[in-house]
Amino acid sequence: MTNSDDVRKFLTSRRARITPEEAGLPAYGGNRRVAGLRREEVAMLAGLSIDYYIRLERGNLSGASDSVLEALGRALQLDDAETAHLFDLARAATAAPRVRRKRSPLSVRPSVQRVIDAITAAPAWVRNDRGDVLASNELGAALYLDMMADGAPPNSARFTFLNPKARVFFRDWERTADDIVAVLRSTAGKNPYDKDLTDLIGELSTRSEEFLSRWARHDVKYHRTGRKRLHHPVVGDLDLSFEALELPADPGLRINVYTADPGTSSEDALKVLASWAATQRGVEVPVSGLPVQEPS
Repeated sequence: MTNSDDVRKFLTSRRARITPEEAGLPAYGGNRRVAGLRREEVAMLAGLSIDYYIRLERGNLSGASDSVLEALGRALQLDDAETAHLFDLARAATAAPRVRRKRSPLSVRPSVQRVIDAITAAPAWVRNDRGDVLASNELGAALYLDMMADGAPPNSARFTFLNPKARVFFRDWERTADDIVAVLRSTAGKNPYDKDLTDLIGELSTRSEEFLSRWARHDVKYHRTGRKRLHHPVVGDLDLSFEALELPADPGLRINVYTADPGTSSEDALKVLASWAATQRGVEVPVSGLPVQEPS
């Protein structure tokens, strides 16, 4: 899919979800042929000519100023993640090949590994913006036991949509699936020339109808904090909070840390999982997030 296709489908999908009443406009009865706002209504709300808005919605964001994009974001009631995505699409429309971003990182610095290894009471792992797990601490490898066995490097999107165990592991599978696709869509807007990302999206689109239907929605979101309801094969149900911490020195990398509320059964389960993981050291040793058989 080209940049202009992405722009067109993103703008039309955002326009379709807003009713005239939500935009503060009269509804003019029920005889409307389009869902949501008409093009001329968006143009009026954004202070643009209808011809110029039509040009934008057809996928031509080249040359659109920040003030135009901000006005368009307000008219379409975009949230922060959607507004950032609109700006990313506009930048991609004008980016010269020489300034196209490099591929996502595929490894972590030793000091980053030491940081997550120092977190002993909480699962922690490092991922790039494509969802590849590049490193983990011992408890992180134990928490995502099945995903860590899913390839080198493991990938959260591939695990979620292609491994049947994910539907048991993620107790809120539908929401997890929605979130993962929205994050990937946001990543694609920021870095449309990452071949590894394009290959991953192509693989998931051809192998999973669930992924393809979500990808077509053009939803984007930030995934920086929240809760995870999991069912672990060793310790059972877990209800955890997560924080995603960006690494400014390594653009595209984030540390994800999971914690349980104090005094809960999930806190007890994490302690049991940590004890279980310690007993596995003589069998499997997590190296950069991947279980590796220790030589005899």
